[in-house]
Amino acid sequence: MEPEVGTNRTAVAEFILLGLVKTEELQSLVFVLFLLAYLVTVGGNLSILTAILVESKLHTPMYFFLGNLSVVDVACITVTVPPMLGRLLSHKQTISHDACLSQLFFFHLLGGMDCFLLTAMAYDRFLAICRPLTYSTRMSQTVQRILVAMSWACAFTNALTHTIALATLDFCGPKEVNHFYCDLPQLFQLSCSSTQLNELLLFAMGFMMVGAPVVLIVTSYIHVAAAVLRIRSAEGRKKAFSTCGSHLTVVCLFYGTGIFNYMRLGSEEASDKDKGVGIFNTVINPMLNPLIYSLRNPDVQGALWRVLVGRRSLT
Repeated sequence: MEPEVGTNRTAVAEFILLGLVKTEELQSLVFVLFLLAYLVTVGGNLSILTAILVESKLHTPMYFFLGNLSVVDVACITVTVPPMLGRLLSHKQTISHDACLSQLFFFHLLGGMDCFLLTAMAYDRFLAICRPLTYSTRMSQTVQRILVAMSWACAFTNALTHTIALATLDFCGPKEVNHFYCDLPQLFQLSCSSTQLNELLLFAMGFMMVGAPVVLIVTSYIHVAAAVLRIRSAEGRKKAFSTCGSHLTVVCLFYGTGIFNYMRLGSEEASDKDKGVGIFNTVINPMLNPLIYSLRNPDVQGALWRVLVGRRSLT
């Protein structure tokens, strides 16, 4: 028999986030590792953003989108990791119902922005390589701003839809969330009311947020690959593949973990795997992005070097 909810639809006022590990020794190790990862991620992405802002050579559409991606990555890891570190320090695992919904909203808002920014970057590479004569008009500053504004609008709609739908569910207990942040699959398992509509909504919105962008990205890169292979210069092909390769690596990491996490609901025994996927989504991907984009990009490397050592290094 289900617990009595009464007039209040949400009997559970707070949830318990079980986190990644249980023993105190391992919690100390997790705290140190995640703190270092957070500092590296914030430092790396802000360095990329600073290089893009101060280096006039990087004032192009591709780096405009990359700068926005860096901001989103910093915000995404900030939504999940600092609260987790705070709980580890205070030895308090609880999070209020409203705070949990807020974290979920911002996590999906920023995750949605990642989806659309990666799509915009693929479209930019398609225009630059396949439509070079009309590139400057098709990817003007106005178009860039419209693409970013539309990305925010779509991501906001997706996040708000899921948050409102989740707020209608009853939570009567248990209240232990087997994760280190609040997310939809784990909260669905705790609801004492039907989540069929929520899961259907997640699949439908997931198709729009993931399916459509993936189709557009794949289509763009099929055309890009065909155009690059027609380039006679080996150096030209190498530069084009290097730029596109960095973006494709980020796309595969981001969409691969996202699809694994949200497209296979209903498996309770997969909860521990969800934690690993969550680490990829919230920590590893944002930390790797600046590294991936700078490792094989001499323009970014040069700009980063000039930011670090100052303008005296300019010739």
